Amino acid sequence: MIISFTQDDGTVEQLSTDDLSAREAAAIEEAMGGAQWQRIEALLQLQDPTALRAVVWAFRRREQKDLAFDDFDIPGWRRRLKARISRDEIEDALTNLMAKALSSKSEDTQIDLLTPHLRTLAADPADVDAALDGLGKGHLVRHRQDSAA
Repeated sequence: MIISFTQDDGTVEQLSTDDLSAREAAAIEEAMGGAQWQRIEALLQLQDPTALRAVVWAFRRREQKDLAFDDFDIPGWRRRLKARISRDEIEDALTNLMAKALSSKSEDTQIDLLTPHLRTLAADPADVDAALDGLGKGHLVRHRQDSAA
């Protein structure tokens, strides 16, 4: 997940959960009441303010070792914080979907249902098309563009 944090001066800081250490991830889990990392990722996708704040807090603790989670806040969080998925996460989601759908022979239909959601969550919506191309499913992108015309 990529957390975009708009600073007071308007600059945008990108924080990737891929850059967290295992200890930092564990600290986020603890700060979130013992939630497992998969749950935190799901909450990030839902733009949960506590999960978003926890990730930024973990990065801020690198410079401020004694920064307590309960004391850390982000005023205006709704306009300043956004969680988006990376291309690797898009590829993982599509690969997992294809593996499950192969047995039902409905992979194209299921991918068609998932791609609008992936585009909404993607840090770069073009990554969805690139991931589809990489999986040999680029025809789904062209099909959607043809039907929209």
